[in-house]
Amino acid sequence: MVKTRIVRTKKRKKKKKLRKFLLLVLLTIIGVGGYWGYDVISSSRLASDKIYEQYLPDHRDEDVKISKEPFSILLAGIENQDGGEGRADVLMLITINPKTKQIFMLSIPRDSRVYVPEKGYNTKINHTYGYKGGIRSTISITEDLMDVPIDYYVTTNFDGFEDIVDSLGGIEVNVPFTFTGVLTGSHKFKTFNKGPMELNGNEALAYVRMRKNDPNNDKGRNERQKQVIKAIISKGTSFSSLVKVDDVMNDLGENVKTNIRPSKMLQFARLYKKIEGGQIQDLNLEGENQTINGAAYFIPYESSIEESSKIMKRSLRGEKVDINSEASE
Repeated sequence: MVKTRIVRTKKRKKKKKLRKFLLLVLLTIIGVGGYWGYDVISSSRLASDKIYEQYLPDHRDEDVKISKEPFSILLAGIENQDGGEGRADVLMLITINPKTKQIFMLSIPRDSRVYVPEKGYNTKINHTYGYKGGIRSTISITEDLMDVPIDYYVTTNFDGFEDIVDSLGGIEVNVPFTFTGVLTGSHKFKTFNKGPMELNGNEALAYVRMRKNDPNNDKGRNERQKQVIKAIISKGTSFSSLVKVDDVMNDLGENVKTNIRPSKMLQFARLYKKIEGGQIQDLNLEGENQTINGAAYFIPYESSIEESSKIMKRSLRGEKVDINSEASE
């Protein structure tokens, strides 16, 4: 009996030690996570004066509840962002539905011919950034073109694009075919070989900007743009990258403008990681190239605009969308 009690006492002590150890580990994780989260928020606040532009779209009375309701984002790559006469050479419209875990991405060709009511004439959509209002002019025209409300926008110049990729330690892409591109700044030639390839910021910029050597012209370039955006978002929301938040946020602060509150950046990261394993689907604008009054334009087909618009609007209404069934209707 005495021996049995001794054994039971030893077992109880071991269990207590194990519980204390597990509790200590749990508290450590919570402590580190809490400090890391605080660091993210603090860094976000430090960058907020440079990065954040207060803008609530006309179709909303209050800010988006990111983790609960669907929303849209317009990504714009701006050439000469600080000069005031820049062009939106990369335009990507994205809708995100947290409940269905669906993301739809649509690249809008920079030469798309659009009508500008304030000017009373047609022009290329990438020129609209240079009008009074900057990105807000581009948002308004994009909303008119696609009939899709835009909640958020993110603009970055080419320096910002390079810096963000470099801050993340580069990205990996699957090059669709071998081609030679020109690196910005040095004007050196870079060969992009078919298959998986690691790219730094300067190389990634050349990769998304190349158009003349692509057999699919703008369509091929748009596909590469979406590929790189996905790689940046995926790596940017990984834990290994988020711990470098100071470097990334500093680069964002210098070169990026957005109406997304810095305090919501962490919510975006968490949301994307939840959705990443779900359905991230590409949409495409079909159309034809035309030369009008000596200028080269891309003319989107109305049927293609309506198809993509229908899918995005259904997603923003909270519906789960099957692209295949939509295309067959």
